Amino acid sequence: MYNNYVFNLYGTLIDIETNEEKDEIWEKFAIYYGYNGAHYEKEELKEKYYSIVNKLIKMNSKYECPDYEIEDVFFKLYKDKGIKPKKKAKQAAKTFRLLSTETIRLYDGVMETLERLTAEGKKIYLLSNAQKAFANSEIKYLGIKKYFDGICISSDVGIRKPDTKFYEYFIEKEQLEPKDTLFIGNDYIDLKGANDMGIDSLYIHSNLSSGQPEDVTSKYKILDGDIRKIFDVI
Repeated sequence: MYNNYVFNLYGTLIDIETNEEKDEIWEKFAIYYGYNGAHYEKEELKEKYYSIVNKLIKMNSKYECPDYEIEDVFFKLYKDKGIKPKKKAKQAAKTFRLLSTETIRLYDGVMETLERLTAEGKKIYLLSNAQKAFANSEIKYLGIKKYFDGICISSDVGIRKPDTKFYEYFIEKEQLEPKDTLFIGNDYIDLKGANDMGIDSLYIHSNLSSGQPEDVTSKYKILDGDIRKIFDVI
């Protein structure tokens, strides 16, 4: 058994479906911004949003897999209309996520697994390609934040998986011993960086996994999505 268990978030612990392309989302979000004094047409807002995202990614292009902070996007959307955002950008991020989220829940067995690992004295960590503005609210909402001994989100660091620099940053920050650590994820990008660093990994096939399980390199595999089987396979 390992002492450190590092989980991916979406597709591993959380089953989520979002859709940011629906016209009605941008229509409502344009009204929301208008309520706060920043008036946009629906298409103008959508175009400006993606333009800012692309610029922020390019600003961080020194990394192989750069990331950005979503609140900076909403901040700029206000600023470009002459509005001083203050706390408005953080609230805009939550509103946007709410409008674009169609379903969100924990996978079966997640709470049971985290509770058992905690009871056995294991350290539990989160390493995820995610936006902190979204992820923090969602892990609180689903009641799992209390289980993590450390949380590392790509938007905070400016690097995404599978860039090994993201894993290196995390391992150093939490002072983990690689040989005593297991990375758990539902996609090859979750595990590639760990594999490249010689750290053991476990693949869980879920409804959000891409590609075929046989194409994923990992020491362990759970093909039916039952996270509780962690205790059986390692």
